[in-house]
Amino acid sequence: MDCKNVLSRFKNQAVFLKTVSRPQISSGQKVALNRKGNILYNEGDIEGARRIFLTTGYSDGLVRIGDFYRSKGRALDALRMYWIAPDKKKSESIIIELSEIIKSMIHEPEKKD
Repeated sequence: MDCKNVLSRFKNQAVFLKTVSRPQISSGQKVALNRKGNILYNEGDIEGARRIFLTTGYSDGLVRIGDFYRSKGRALDALRMYWIAPDKKKSESIIIELSEIIKSMIHEPEKKD
Protein backbone atom coordinates (compact mmCIF):
# COMPACT_ATOMS: atom_id res chain seq x y z
CA MET A 1 0.00 0.00 0.00
CA ASP A 2 1.33 3.41 -0.95
CA CYS A 3 1.07 5.61 2.17
CA LYS A 4 1.36 8.83 0.20
CA ASN A 5 -1.70 7.99 -1.88
CA VAL A 6 -3.71 6.96 1.18
CA LEU A 7 -2.88 10.22 2.96
CA SER A 8 -3.35 12.48 -0.07
CA ARG A 9 -6.94 13.24 0.95
CA PHE A 10 -5.58 14.87 4.11
CA LYS A 11 -3.44 17.31 2.15
CA ASN A 12 -4.31 20.46 4.15
CA GLN A 13 -4.33 18.77 7.55
CA ALA A 14 -1.52 17.92 9.92
CA VAL A 15 -0.99 14.18 9.54
CA PHE A 16 1.30 12.04 11.66
CA LEU A 17 2.42 8.78 10.08
CA LYS A 18 3.55 6.24 12.64
CA THR A 19 5.99 3.61 11.46
CA VAL A 20 7.24 0.51 13.22
CA SER A 21 10.69 0.41 11.73
CA ARG A 22 13.66 2.01 13.45
CA PRO A 23 15.75 4.52 11.55
CA GLN A 24 18.97 3.21 10.05
CA ILE A 25 21.82 4.27 12.31
CA SER A 26 25.40 3.08 12.42
CA SER A 27 26.70 1.18 15.42
CA GLY A 28 28.81 4.21 16.33
CA GLN A 29 25.76 6.47 16.28
CA LYS A 30 23.84 3.93 18.33
CA VAL A 31 26.57 3.83 21.00
CA ALA A 32 26.68 7.64 21.15
CA LEU A 33 22.89 7.88 21.41
CA ASN A 34 22.74 5.23 24.12
CA ARG A 35 25.39 7.13 26.11
CA LYS A 36 23.35 10.31 25.72
CA GLY A 37 20.22 8.40 26.81
CA ASN A 38 22.04 7.12 29.90
CA ILE A 39 23.15 10.66 30.76
CA LEU A 40 19.59 11.95 30.36
CA TYR A 41 18.23 9.12 32.50
CA ASN A 42 20.77 9.80 35.26
CA GLU A 43 19.92 13.51 35.13
CA GLY A 44 16.24 12.68 35.58
CA ASP A 45 15.10 13.34 32.01
CA ILE A 46 13.27 10.03 31.76
CA GLU A 47 11.20 10.97 28.70
CA GLY A 48 14.25 12.15 26.77
CA ALA A 49 16.04 8.92 27.59
CA ARG A 50 12.94 6.92 26.64
CA ARG A 51 12.82 8.51 23.18
CA ILE A 52 16.47 7.68 22.57
CA PHE A 53 16.19 4.10 23.86
CA LEU A 54 13.11 3.50 21.70
CA THR A 55 14.98 4.84 18.66
CA THR A 56 18.03 2.66 19.23
CA GLY A 57 16.19 -0.36 20.63
CA TYR A 58 18.46 -0.39 23.69
CA SER A 59 16.78 -3.10 25.76
CA ASP A 60 18.62 -2.44 29.05
CA GLY A 61 17.62 1.21 28.87
CA LEU A 62 14.01 0.31 28.06
CA VAL A 63 13.90 -2.03 31.06
CA ARG A 64 15.23 0.76 33.32
CA ILE A 65 12.56 3.11 31.97
CA GLY A 66 9.97 0.38 32.64
CA ASP A 67 11.28 -0.02 36.19
CA PHE A 68 10.97 3.74 36.70
CA TYR A 69 7.39 3.76 35.42
CA ARG A 70 6.50 0.80 37.60
CA SER A 71 7.92 2.53 40.68
CA LYS A 72 5.63 5.47 39.91
CA GLY A 73 2.54 3.25 39.62
CA ARG A 74 2.40 3.46 35.83
CA ALA A 75 1.97 -0.26 35.18
CA LEU A 76 0.75 0.03 31.58
CA ASP A 77 3.64 2.30 30.59
CA ALA A 78 6.04 -0.10 32.30
CA LEU A 79 4.48 -3.04 30.48
CA ARG A 80 4.97 -1.27 27.15
CA MET A 81 8.68 -0.72 27.84
CA TYR A 82 9.18 -4.32 29.03
CA TRP A 83 7.31 -5.65 26.00
CA ILE A 84 9.45 -3.65 23.57
CA ALA A 85 12.71 -4.52 25.40
CA PRO A 86 11.69 -7.56 25.42
CA ASP A 87 11.77 -8.66 29.05
CA LYS A 88 9.32 -11.54 29.27
CA LYS A 89 9.67 -12.07 33.03
CA LYS A 90 8.82 -8.48 33.93
CA SER A 91 6.07 -8.29 31.28
CA GLU A 92 4.44 -11.43 32.62
CA SER A 93 4.41 -10.18 36.21
CA ILE A 94 2.52 -7.03 35.20
CA ILE A 95 0.14 -9.01 32.98
CA ILE A 96 -0.66 -11.30 35.92
CA GLU A 97 -1.27 -8.30 38.21
CA LEU A 98 -3.53 -6.62 35.67
CA SER A 99 -5.44 -9.85 34.98
CA GLU A 100 -6.09 -10.25 38.72
CA ILE A 101 -7.48 -6.71 38.87
CA ILE A 102 -9.75 -7.42 35.91
CA LYS A 103 -10.91 -10.72 37.46
CA SER A 104 -11.79 -8.99 40.71
CA MET A 105 -13.73 -6.31 38.83
CA ILE A 106 -15.67 -8.93 36.88
CA HIS A 107 -16.57 -10.91 39.98
CA GLU A 108 -17.31 -7.91 42.19
CA PRO A 109 -21.02 -7.60 42.90
CA GLU A 110 -22.67 -4.47 41.56
CA LYS A 111 -23.25 -1.81 44.18
CA LYS A 112 -26.72 -0.36 44.23
CA ASP A 113 -27.11 3.31 45.05
